[in-house]
This record gives sequence, structure tokens and C-alpha cells, in this order.
Amino acid sequence: MVKGDYRVGNPESRIAVVTLASHLEAYPEAALWGSSKTENLGVEKIIVNTISNSNIRYILVCGTESRGHLAGQSLLAIHAGGIDEQGRIIRSEGAIPFIENVPGEAVERFQQQVIMLDRIGLNDTEEIRKIVDEYRNKNEAYPEEPLVVCSPKKKQCSLAVPVNGDVIISEEFVMDAEAGIICPAESL
Repeated sequence: MVKGDYRVGNPESRIAVVTLASHLEAYPEAALWGSSKTENLGVEKIIVNTISNSNIRYILVCGTESRGHLAGQSLLAIHAGGIDEQGRIIRSEGAIPFIENVPGEAVERFQQQVIMLDRIGLNDTEEIRKIVDEYRNKNEAYPEEPLVVCSPKKKQCSLAVPVNGDVIISEEFVMDAEAGIICPAESL
């Protein structure tokens, strides 16, 4: 997982919550819960953190949209249309909608793995919790192994399957602290 303004909840949950520019109290039944204020780095972090957990099948986009950057609209746009050859998010209305640190294959995996739930503007935490409860156990995990997008600064491969875990989270999950990802113990 990539560092950012989010909290890890239940890694087996099928839903992640993006609260855009709103800071709402996290609900631990979501796999991930956090804000995103930018249409470039924020969207990149959402993609990378989502595809590193094959359990996540839904992303609830809620909260107040960030002015100018339009992170929510850009997240919906990249899911719907992807990126062009220059890394521009197709049909994004954000100020700087360019993806520079995530390869096209990762964007395609993101598009295939999740269904977007567009509730931009929703700030009612009780309503958001109801949506999380509705989707947290819905459907099966994505049928492919988690993908890790390595930082270009580390001079590593752009996509990888986790190969070791050095922090035991539970009997079923381990964390690779160097890569910062959580994965099922049996995949190691």
C-alpha cells in the first residue's frame, strides 16, 4: 500500500470508501477509508492501494468534491475511460489530470477489478455506513493475485505479486513492510 490520508479497516471487505475533500469518521468495516483531494497523485494512490487487495470490488466515492482538482470526477473518469498515451485521464475535468507513476496495466486492472459507486456530495456518515454494510460482503474477491505497483524511485519492476511477508496480521493475512502491502498468507 502507498502512504496517504486513509485508514485500513477490514482487509477482507469488498468495499473501499473515498471521502474526497471531506474528513469523515472512518468505519472499520470498509477495507480502506480516506480522503483524496487531487486528480493526479490522489487518484494514483487509490488505484495502487485498490489493486494491492483483490478483495476490494467496490469503491464508494462520496464527500465534498475538491475545487479545481475534481478528484472524484477524475476517479470516475479514469475508471470509465482510462488514460491516453500521454497519461492524461480521458474526460477528466480536473486541473492537472495526468497519471505519471502508475502504468497503463495497473489502470486496466483497476477498471476490471472494481465497480464505482458515485455518491459525490454525500456526507451523511450513517448513510455511508449503510452503503458499506450493503457491499462489504457482496460478490467474490477478484480472481487474480493482488498487484503491487513499485515506485519508480526504487528502480524496481512496475508490477509485482507480493513474495514475502514479515509482519503477521492474523492467521490469514501478512504484511510486507518494505512494500507496505497486506496480502493473504497462503499467497506467499
